[in-house]
Amino acid sequence: MKRTTPIAIGTAAVVALTLTACGGGGESGGETATADGPVTLTLAGWSLSQTPEFQTLADAYNAENPDVTVEVQEYAAGNDYDTQMTADLAAGTAPDIYILKNLKNFYTYQSGQQLLDVSDVAAELDPDTGGLDAYEADGAHYAVPYRQDSWVLYYNKDLFDQAGVAQPDGSWTWDDYAQTAKDLTTAFEGAGSQATGTYQHSWQSTVQGFALAQSEDASLDSADYSFLAPYYERVLDLQAAGAQPSYGTVTTNSLTYQSQFGTQQSAMMPMGTWYAATLIAQQDSGEANEFAWGMAPAPQADESTTGTDNVPVTFGDPTGMGINPAIDEEKVAAAKDFLAFAAGEGGAEALAEIGITPALFTDSVVETFFSIDGVPTDDLSRFAFGTHETKPENPVAASTAAVQNILNDLHTAVMSESTPIDAAIDEAESRAASEAGIG
Repeated sequence: MKRTTPIAIGTAAVVALTLTACGGGGESGGETATADGPVTLTLAGWSLSQTPEFQTLADAYNAENPDVTVEVQEYAAGNDYDTQMTADLAAGTAPDIYILKNLKNFYTYQSGQQLLDVSDVAAELDPDTGGLDAYEADGAHYAVPYRQDSWVLYYNKDLFDQAGVAQPDGSWTWDDYAQTAKDLTTAFEGAGSQATGTYQHSWQSTVQGFALAQSEDASLDSADYSFLAPYYERVLDLQAAGAQPSYGTVTTNSLTYQSQFGTQQSAMMPMGTWYAATLIAQQDSGEANEFAWGMAPAPQADESTTGTDNVPVTFGDPTGMGINPAIDEEKVAAAKDFLAFAAGEGGAEALAEIGITPALFTDSVVETFFSIDGVPTDDLSRFAFGTHETKPENPVAASTAAVQNILNDLHTAVMSESTPIDAAIDEAESRAASEAGIG
C-alpha cells in the first residue's frame, strides 16, 4: 500500500444499502431481510477508556442513522482479544460485528467460516482504501479495513536540542539511526541523565516487521529467515551500548512504550501511527510530559528509499471489521451499512478528528488530522504520516499464524540473549518446516 500526501482521492461511494447477504446471515443464506423499526447492533472493542475509536464510529454512525444503535462490547486487549473472540464465536455469544486487530488470524477466522461475505460492501469502497485487498480470500471479501496504521519514528525535539544532536531529516538508514541513538545516550550521560537515545518495545514486530518489509525477497512462507540477522545484530548492539533499555529490563519491569517516550525517558521510538492520538491525549491529561515532538519516516535498509523525494518502506497491518455469520438476518443490511460507513469517508473523518489513522486518506482527512491541537505540523511530520509504502506484517496465508508464533519464540530467545542469532534462526527454520509444513 502506497500513500502520499496530499492525495487527490475522490469521495468514497458509500451508498445507503438495501443489500443482499452474499454468504447468508443467520441460517437461510437467502435475501437479507430489512428490519422494521429501530435496530441495535453489537460491536466488539477493547480498552474502551483508552481506545475511543469504537465509540467514536458508533456515535458518528448513529448521528446519521438515528434508527440504528451500535452498542460497543468490551473485550480483552492484546493477544487475549482473539482468544476470547474465538471462544465466543464458537459458543454463539460473539457480537454482530467484530474487529480483526491484524492480519495474523484473518485466515483462521475466514477458513473457519466465522466471517460473512461482504464483497458487496467492499465493491462500493474507494479502491485506494488502505488494506482493502488484504481481506480477500477465495475470490470474495470477508472484512473491510477502517484503519491502516504504518510504523514511523517518533522523536523528542526538545531532547535532541538539549543534547546538541541533529534531528531526523528523512534521510536516515538504520545505521544512521543507531549512531544517533548512541550519540544521544552519550550526551545524556554527560548531563547526568539516565534517558536513552531510543526505545524499542518488546514486541517481535519492532524488529521483524521492518526486516520483512525492507529485505529483498523476504517471505514468511519460505522457511528462510536469514534476512532477520542484520536487524537483530543492530538492536543487540544498541542494547549492549546502553542506547536503549535491554529486553530483560523492558519485560521484567513491564515498561510501556507510552510512558517511556511520554515521560522523556527515551528520545526516539519506532512505533505505529496510532500512538500519535495517545500521546496527544496523555500530554493533555498530564500523563505525559509537555515537550515538542515530531514524526520522521522509519529508517531504511539503504539509501535507495531515503529522502523526501523517495517513498520510504515500512510495515503495518490494516485493522478491519467483519460480520459474525450468526447475526440475525434482519440486521445484516444495517451491519453492512455500518461497515461501509466505517471504511468510507464518514468513518475516516470521524477517526481523523481523534487522531486515529483511517484506511481511507483524502485531502480532507489529512487536513482534519493535522488540525488537531497538539499534532506536529512540520513538513517532515506531514511527510512521514502521509507518504510510505506500507507492507503487511502478517501476509495472509494458511501458515502465517503458525510461523509468527515460531518467530515470536525466536525473538524472545535472541533479545534475551539466551540463544545466538544464527542458532535461533536455524531452529525457527526447522520448526517452520516441521510444524507449518513450509520450506
